[in-house]
Amino acid sequence: MSDLRREALRHAMPWLVLAGLLIIWEVCCIVFQVPEIILPKPTKIFAVFVQRFDVLMAYCWDTLWTTTIGFLLAIAFGLLLGLAVGASPFIYSGLYPLLIAFNAIPKVAIVPILMIWVGVGSLPAVITAFVISFFPIVVNVATGLATIEPEMRDVLRSLGATRLEILTKVGIPRAMPYLFASLKVAITLAFIGSVISETVGGNNGIGFLMLSASARNDAPTTFAGLFAIAIMGVAMYAVCAMVEKRMTRWAFRGEIVA
Repeated sequence: MSDLRREALRHAMPWLVLAGLLIIWEVCCIVFQVPEIILPKPTKIFAVFVQRFDVLMAYCWDTLWTTTIGFLLAIAFGLLLGLAVGASPFIYSGLYPLLIAFNAIPKVAIVPILMIWVGVGSLPAVITAFVISFFPIVVNVATGLATIEPEMRDVLRSLGATRLEILTKVGIPRAMPYLFASLKVAITLAFIGSVISETVGGNNGIGFLMLSASARNDAPTTFAGLFAIAIMGVAMYAVCAMVEKRMTRWAFRGEIVA
């Protein structure tokens, strides 16, 4: 197989796998006569997606902007905290156990508290998206800083570099691949946080639409909402991956395409 065909097949594989799964899903629903209220056929979900496109897009927009704001806040806070944790062993010892304990708390449990504090609406979704997505950013940035070899630190100090210069000239560039790897995880978590908040106590967003549809036993609309979330998640993941390749091009110089 030529390199051009291999590359074309590699790019087509996600679509081929998705098409295969949808075909199997459709056939299973027909053969086993699965009731629509339990598992609607993909063709029915697609029909609902087309029929209610305007409604779905309006609710998706609410979820997208709350997720994006929470994600951007998580990047800013996670980057600063990750730099502090990775640069200082004292801050690491003091904060890291607390961060682990906080991350272990189920985020669905804090949504009712947020509703008491700030009310219902978009703000709890923004806060939940932020809370659920900043931890991987902190951990990966701190890990990236921790990969600086002690020998390199000693050499830089012998050349007269200050601690701040070591951090900015070596530590931060070294942590960039770790940061972008965490962003691709964090953006999917941010969507989870937003949808959880919208489902538990929101009055807008795709989570609220899915909850309303499930209350009416409208399974096709509920599944259409799931598909919409998946599409937004994949799109935002692709944006993060594109920015990663542009910002850390040097990290992909030796990448070999199988």
